Amino acid sequence: MELQQTQTQKLSQRQLYSVELLRLSTLELEAYVRDLAQENPLVELEETSPAPQAEDRGDLLGRLRWLEDNDRQNWFYQRFSDEELDPLARIGTGGGLEETLVSFLSRQLDRLKPEEETARLVRYLIYCLDDDGYLRTPLEELSRHGAIPLPGLERALSVLKTLEPAGVGAAELSECLELQLERIGETGPALTIVREHLEALARRHDRVIAAKLGITPAQVEEARKTIRELDPRPGAVFQRTEQVCYTQPDLVVEEQEGRLVVKSARGERPPFQVSRYYQKLLGQTEDREVREYLSEKLRQAENVLWASRQRGSTLLRCAQVIVERQSGFFRSGPEALLPLRMGEVAQELGLHESTVSRAVREKYLQCSRGLYPLSWFFTRSAGTGESLSGTAARKLLLRLIDGEDKGKPLSDQQLSEEMAREGCPISRRTVAKYREELGIPSAAGRKS
Repeated sequence: MELQQTQTQKLSQRQLYSVELLRLSTLELEAYVRDLAQENPLVELEETSPAPQAEDRGDLLGRLRWLEDNDRQNWFYQRFSDEELDPLARIGTGGGLEETLVSFLSRQLDRLKPEEETARLVRYLIYCLDDDGYLRTPLEELSRHGAIPLPGLERALSVLKTLEPAGVGAAELSECLELQLERIGETGPALTIVREHLEALARRHDRVIAAKLGITPAQVEEARKTIRELDPRPGAVFQRTEQVCYTQPDLVVEEQEGRLVVKSARGERPPFQVSRYYQKLLGQTEDREVREYLSEKLRQAENVLWASRQRGSTLLRCAQVIVERQSGFFRSGPEALLPLRMGEVAQELGLHESTVSRAVREKYLQCSRGLYPLSWFFTRSAGTGESLSGTAARKLLLRLIDGEDKGKPLSDQQLSEEMAREGCPISRRTVAKYREELGIPSAAGRKS
């Protein structure tokens, strides 16, 4: 029983690292590893100079104590004021929106200092949140996939829901609003309405709600005003604005003997090496303090390496399915792009859709046609035929307009009919929508 519990806790810690690293871009992962190397002597980067051949106990303990002190100082400077707890107060300031929801919640968690296992699981849940701050994946599923005891996850979720901004960790809109109302001490009908009658409120069935709750329609309207002041997307304020940045490919697609082959851009090379010097020292030292410190740092390094390999494997598997499904794009161009949803990839790989979402986040694929974000290959169908994506439909529309008789340009209805003959059945209204999005005038405006 004790052995099983130890294994579960170890897996839980690895799962946390796995979720954390999976969502990182290549540049973010490199920064993560550099930061890790600064506080973990067993993390050895390629450019790191070799460790000394010999080091006496006094020097070693001095280095370890310096690292520990540095860790404490870093924690001290991470503490924040009450003003920083208000994300809106940071908008318009020097670094206002640069903070992520993950870092904001993590800093609050550090300040709370919950029990170690609970803190680990809270961090795990933080990395499972979507950009709006919702926890869409049921705890039962997270427990099953991560081999994590469900009661521990439930305790962790309770802690997460106490953090700012109010509403994070909710599974759906009604719960998100409920958490916010409870945070401000609301005890009136607004709380009951978001719990039981939110859809009716949206449909403005005020009299029906009033009759069920034994209140007046005027009270329902007051509750509506209160609810409208709440934030349905508490995590959205932390979404980063578009920035100009350097992009590195994570994957490369090459055609070999008629087959599309997907490879990792960095090959099989790990992001760092575990220091052999300190591993050897761990096996030789008899000093308890040194042994405990190095054992802890070794576990951390090994867990991060494992999570890094998992990240690479999951990313490669997702990319292989994407390339297989979108092979027409790589051979013929964007006009051959097919409808594809993350749920389809997740189902084929036996993963949860949220895992696929994290895997493709800010990951890029290099091919003969250029550099593309993986998320670009997930497209909705253009019409009822489910044969072409919206991107492909726009390409086809451009081709048809470019090839038309400029003295007698095609109307939207004629374009719709031509596209149907090309295997892309979309309505005249959709043609007009795509045409306007592309900045193309109507037939009358194109006539020369």
